Amino acid sequence: MTGAPGVAVTGRGAMAAAPGVEHARRDRAPMIVLTDDEPAASPAFTGESSFDVSTLYDVLAKQSRRVTADSAFRCIAHAAQLSMQEPRGPVHLGLARDVAGETALPVATTPRSVRLAPPDSAALDAAAALIAAANRPVVIAGLGCRAEDAGWVRAFAEASPAPVLTTFKAKGTMPEPHPLSLGVFTGGELEAPIVRRADLIVAVGLDAVEVEPRPWPYTAKVLHVARSAHTGEGYRPAVQVIGEPGLVFEELAPRLRGKARADWDVAEVDRLKREPTRRPTAAGAGLTPERVVQITRELTEAGTIATIDGGARMLPAALGWQAVARGECLVPNRLATAGFALPAAVAAQFVHPGRRVVCFTGVSGLMRVLAELETLARLTLPVVVIVLDAGGLSPADPAAIGRGFGLGAWEASDEEAARRAIWSALDANGPALVEARVAAPGGYQSVAGRDTMSGRRRC
Repeated sequence: MTGAPGVAVTGRGAMAAAPGVEHARRDRAPMIVLTDDEPAASPAFTGESSFDVSTLYDVLAKQSRRVTADSAFRCIAHAAQLSMQEPRGPVHLGLARDVAGETALPVATTPRSVRLAPPDSAALDAAAALIAAANRPVVIAGLGCRAEDAGWVRAFAEASPAPVLTTFKAKGTMPEPHPLSLGVFTGGELEAPIVRRADLIVAVGLDAVEVEPRPWPYTAKVLHVARSAHTGEGYRPAVQVIGEPGLVFEELAPRLRGKARADWDVAEVDRLKREPTRRPTAAGAGLTPERVVQITRELTEAGTIATIDGGARMLPAALGWQAVARGECLVPNRLATAGFALPAAVAAQFVHPGRRVVCFTGVSGLMRVLAELETLARLTLPVVVIVLDAGGLSPADPAAIGRGFGLGAWEASDEEAARRAIWSALDANGPALVEARVAAPGGYQSVAGRDTMSGRRRC
């Protein structure tokens, strides 16, 4: 959320922290993970289970190192710098218990700022030639397209004009109410009719972890603009320009002076995004997740941050939450481990104490991180937790649990009750929970039968 490395201290919980570290890897989030390691000279058999943590973290982290008193300063500075190098990600430091009590040897070292080289001039020329030859370019922005890049993406899209799709991680790069914003790039059939009409795809910060591990379904050439090269599966870029996206677009502007406007009709693009096929709907009657999200969005002010759990049941929330700027919609990237949304909401409220934060989760996601309700109550964080309860999956009573932790709690099973409950929760001036008893989903149309937030096939 801040762009600075986060630090996680696990103690003996190195294995339990693994899903969070994998989240950081897939989210390209800079992080330093400190674990409590066995002393190097520990006996072969102890009363506690022994596990070589570095074996696990060699796979999950960009690097795994063991810290000594002599190397602590250098290791920590190196870890901070490595976590910020593109692509960003977690770095593991193992600290043995016998070393933790020693005095670290002071060393005059600090992390050096990580700066990218300017974009290659030949690559810029090739990119400009691709854009100049295109009649119907489309922009797909991914997680590597950061908040500071959003203005450049918008300027390029409006000047072209070119419609913009974003991955779940990049929601808000283009304000979603904007006529050129076509919503979310899911990797499925939702956006296919639009992308198939394009003759150039400008992928800005689109990361390999966001692309389906299957043959790329589009024939248009791909221009890859990002801070790191595309090396994964999916598309094969015709041209790659590596550097700060803002600087890339700034350098492209004079090369594209005099280019004819693209053949997209803005009114046509706006009609395309309003087609029913662009708005997946759940089968079944009663209160739907879509309506809960829409009602919440209507009742909350501009700048509200939504955190959303992973998985197919949360897909309506991730698709339906209208983001106007980057960072207004926080979702996990494909790993889909239940329990992301509530800790993310706590973090978002700490980072942005003056903004409204709402959390969308399910019963299973809430159960995974139940203790965070106590955190909300103890710190009186005004987060509103909305539990989309489809029933039949758990005997848990989310509203009763919320009251047990000291939160204000409301229940709703129809739209009018949902509106009253959400309004009351928002007006509570403290942590609150709404249990929305929604219709059990019978599948979502137009997403190609795939949960695009987790990469798993849906039944």
